[in-house]
Amino acid sequence: MVQPTDDAQEAVPMPIPPPTAADLIVDGLRAHGVDTVFGLPGVQTYDLFDSLARAGDIRVIGARHEQTVAYMAFGYAQATGRPGVYTVVPGPGVLNASAALLSAHGASAPVLCLTSEIPRAYLGRGLGHLHEMPDQLATLRTITKWSALVEHPAEVPDALATAFREATGGRPRPVSLAVPWDVLGLRAPAEVAGPRPLPRPAVDPGAVKEAAKLLDGAKHPMIMVGGGARHAAAEVRALAERLQAPVVPFRGGRGIVGDDHPLGFTCVAGFERWPETDVVVGIGSRMELSWFRWPDKPAGLKTILLDIDPRQATRLEADVAIVADSADATAALTAAVGPQRTDRTAEFTALKAAVAERFADVGPELEYLRAIRDVLPRDGFFVEEICQVGFASYFGFEVYSPRTFVTCGHQGTLGFGYPTALGVQAAFPGRPVVSVTGDGGFMFAAQELATAVQYGLNVVAVVFDNGHYGNVHLDQERLFEGRALGGRLRNPDFARLAETFGALGLTARTPDDLRGALDKAFASGRPALVHVPCELGVGASPWKYLMPKSDRS
Repeated sequence: MVQPTDDAQEAVPMPIPPPTAADLIVDGLRAHGVDTVFGLPGVQTYDLFDSLARAGDIRVIGARHEQTVAYMAFGYAQATGRPGVYTVVPGPGVLNASAALLSAHGASAPVLCLTSEIPRAYLGRGLGHLHEMPDQLATLRTITKWSALVEHPAEVPDALATAFREATGGRPRPVSLAVPWDVLGLRAPAEVAGPRPLPRPAVDPGAVKEAAKLLDGAKHPMIMVGGGARHAAAEVRALAERLQAPVVPFRGGRGIVGDDHPLGFTCVAGFERWPETDVVVGIGSRMELSWFRWPDKPAGLKTILLDIDPRQATRLEADVAIVADSADATAALTAAVGPQRTDRTAEFTALKAAVAERFADVGPELEYLRAIRDVLPRDGFFVEEICQVGFASYFGFEVYSPRTFVTCGHQGTLGFGYPTALGVQAAFPGRPVVSVTGDGGFMFAAQELATAVQYGLNVVAVVFDNGHYGNVHLDQERLFEGRALGGRLRNPDFARLAETFGALGLTARTPDDLRGALDKAFASGRPALVHVPCELGVGASPWKYLMPKSDRS
């Protein structure tokens, strides 16, 4: 009898090794619906990038600077309302990205920073290991809602699920999770944790009744909206129409009620109604206009606040606070107030038209903004920047739906605009995205033209070139007897610069030129830059409308 050889014996299956910490991160991202990670790899995160490469189903978009990957995650979050995820190395990588993380904190955007740490054996010893910070976790906790360091793969699923819940639950804000260099590649059995239920505070019927009583007695109510009301646009509009109240945003709330609706006001038009306002309703808003930008608070003004963050009621000294999701609270308040009020369409339409005529003295910036609005589709995205045309856009650019006007909020982070726009385009590759910047701010991230070309992020950057950090230079001249220092710039030929990166480079010297250039840029299906040479200080400053003076002075 012939005996079977070893080769003929049944093969014993090899056991499947448990996942690494990096694998558990990738599995957790997938479980939470993440489709894109913005990242710049380094030695401490090699295992995470290898796991992403092996998985292959999560898009990874790189950049030429760590700040940019964080801004792209910020833009993704601002445009979608979903968490934007980025990864950088610890220490200098985290610090390079920190301006964007701070912007996300200020704008209440759900951004997740995935980073690493020095090996566990060196933590806290101060020996100067590669990329060591004195206390990275403590630093991150100052600019995030939640941050954690995990030191074993089995801790990853719970920590990642907690990170997503903290980023999106209650008031959205950035979070961070760090896994040390020597842990990312370690293996351990662990179960992936999926999304956890988000707490949704119940609406207090007593507070609603009290707020409705104030509104029923009001002759001239006003609604102020911020980024926390973007998902509640339908509910806000219903309340506004019931009350016939103007809806006034500053930046983040633009488009919640569109500018083409009679009740959709800009901050400049809203200021015209401020002296007569007797009850102001803040919905998902810091109400910056009422306590910082607008002088002469009306006598006897009552404040109603609808916000999911309970701390806001104390900060803003609300007379009535409804602590709940803004959509839930607004719907409850609409149901509780009295009957439909007399239509004020004619009155408000005339007021808005008169205000628009008055702020026409701002000059060329408004003409260029109108040119962009003429070409950009209604669902296209407009990303502002810290520059004269960006400031003018707060009231001089019409917005029709929430999240299409993308801002960094109160941080006012110079240079955020173009890299943020790349993240917006990554989230919505089929929709046009225009980034307006000054020459100074654009040069913070000019190298990311390479990123746009490499990844097919077809943002159209409109660069207004006046050869200065314009706002700074004008302020210095105004405040210091004409003396100015540090604001004058030496610039490249921006259109040629774009071409060297493989983008489309164009020049526009008039608003009509800009219309034609934008048509050409959108039709090209390529990243593009439109250079707009302009003079500094032509026309009135937009700040006379953004920070109006007191009538009592």
